Amino acid sequence: MAGGNRGVAVNATLIVIAQSTQAIAIGAIALFLPLIRADLGLTFTQAGLLAAAATLSYALMQVPAGILADRVSPKKLFVVGVVGANVFAILFALSNDFTLMLVIQAVAGIFRASMFIPGMLLMTRHFSEKRRATAMGLFVAGGFSSNIVINLVGPLLVGPFGWQGVIVLSSSVGLLFAVALWFLGDDVPAHDTDAPAPTRWVWRTRAWWLLAVIQFARLTAVSGFGLWLPAFLIEERGLPLATAGLIVAVSAAITAPSNIGGGILSDRLGRPLLVIGVSLVALTVLFSLVGEVTNIPLLLVIIGLIAVFIQLYFGPLFAIPRALFGAGLGGLSSGFGNFCANVGGFASVLVLGVLKDATGEFTAGFYYLAAVVFVGAVAALVLWRQPLPRPTS
Repeated sequence: MAGGNRGVAVNATLIVIAQSTQAIAIGAIALFLPLIRADLGLTFTQAGLLAAAATLSYALMQVPAGILADRVSPKKLFVVGVVGANVFAILFALSNDFTLMLVIQAVAGIFRASMFIPGMLLMTRHFSEKRRATAMGLFVAGGFSSNIVINLVGPLLVGPFGWQGVIVLSSSVGLLFAVALWFLGDDVPAHDTDAPAPTRWVWRTRAWWLLAVIQFARLTAVSGFGLWLPAFLIEERGLPLATAGLIVAVSAAITAPSNIGGGILSDRLGRPLLVIGVSLVALTVLFSLVGEVTNIPLLLVIIGLIAVFIQLYFGPLFAIPRALFGAGLGGLSSGFGNFCANVGGFASVLVLGVLKDATGEFTAGFYYLAAVVFVGAVAALVLWRQPLPRPTS
């Protein structure tokens, strides 16, 4: 590890917690979606649109945020993103008009976009080149850790505070950590951001677009399954809110260390595409089964396995572009990859809601997830078998 002025532990802790607090609001919307639907009288399609609005604006801002992160202070961008995302989460909770909530979600997505790439640059700065996948896995694991908290504590707090109060409380904590990061956290050294590399050549490489396909599949799975899992357990399997929250919390508890472990495994094997390919093939099988299983113990096993593989390959997937296209394009490559990922996330959140309204169940939506991750697995195989590019001017 390469230590910062205040040390790896302080910087990494502040970055992970600040990033994860806004993820609590996202997790709260997923957990409380049945309550939000009831309060606002929404269809499943409208509920999906409400969740997808932030994903779409977040996706559209990924490339601009990545380019900006290569040129200006990642710390400033990250803090602005944390503050904006949490302020608009509070505004969302205080609103009761569907149209206004859509607008608020769309604006919140813009601020969330300025958190992701700068946050990863800040995190990886404290790790050696050979441990980039580990650093990226640790960065995202915080979001899954916060998901554990909201799904365990949320059902207990929703009685006295309501779903609105839970979101306001968690977002207020996020604002406090944004202040702490501003005064205590280190920035990326200037030489890491003031000399961006030429970009034209990457758009002509097959690897650039194959990675985009894999990214599309990644967040198709994460967003679609993550948002609709509580509703699936409550609406179709008849489980109470607290039980569904516990299942989602345990799932997140599995995903968080799996995320970090996937990065460590990739770094030690030196074969990130193997980790990616195995994960996507496993998800193809598991998503094909989850909607068909009615036996609750077996369903829990399948959900647990999905939790293992759904983010196991996050670190390797974000480490590959840096190795192929160079550190000077770190922001752009991560931004474009995450743009493609969030287009997939937007589509899956909406498609599963539409299919639920059309068919009366989530099974067709889970088959959609299986089909998309299968395409991602094929893209990983093609990328594995072709010569990899090297940066040129």
